[in-house]
Amino acid sequence: MTEPLRLSKRMSELGLCSRREADEWIERGWVRVDGVVVSQLGSKVLPNQRITIERQAAQQQARRVTVLLNKPMGYVSGQAEDGYQPAVTLVNAGTRWKEDKTELTFHPSQLRSLVPAGRLDIDSVGLLVLTQDGRIAKQLIGEDSSIEKEYLVRVRYTKPGKLPDADLQLLNHGLSLDGKKLLPAKVRWQNEDQLRFILREGKKRQIRRMCEAVGLKVLGLKRVRIGKVALGDLPPGQWRYLRDDERF
Repeated sequence: MTEPLRLSKRMSELGLCSRREADEWIERGWVRVDGVVVSQLGSKVLPNQRITIERQAAQQQARRVTVLLNKPMGYVSGQAEDGYQPAVTLVNAGTRWKEDKTELTFHPSQLRSLVPAGRLDIDSVGLLVLTQDGRIAKQLIGEDSSIEKEYLVRVRYTKPGKLPDADLQLLNHGLSLDGKKLLPAKVRWQNEDQLRFILREGKKRQIRRMCEAVGLKVLGLKRVRIGKVALGDLPPGQWRYLRDDERF
């Protein structure tokens, strides 16, 4: 016998929205199960039941924006901490990239619920995604996300000589953090003092800790790509909207 699931969880699994959005839509009477409006939070459904959303929910979702920011050093990804400003404070009409070709007009209401989909350390720079869309957040940072993230990492070897090939192989696969094996990565030399990392997970300070494990000190770290979306020529401290034709 198939177990019933919470309606909000099932909607998230189907990629309709985030669980938070689902709860909001259920309360507003914007969700139907097998054609019947369900407005009770905590309601459960069977996996084979048909879930549809009202036009108002689809319209609300369509107005939600996703922003690509080239985060400079000295800004934290999320909430303000230790006197440092969050990256979202860089999103305003004056810092929008002049090459942004989307037809959207900036409005302060777009800052409401604009949250980072993934972290980028205060001393790291590059591509940071901020979104109002729960579907994109789930795609990038959900438990089952396998979206690639690409970094350029400037390093210095702290031991005599050069990094052994065996240790480069360890960076690709074989290291553990916090007692758990890391997923396979793609790590290769970009030039004599810079590595290119491609990861499919994002543990806290993962690249710095991986490098430390093989005797490398990270001097600079820049994220240049998330999935199919690249940082490109976006200048530091500026942002643009995710285009309709772009998919992570």
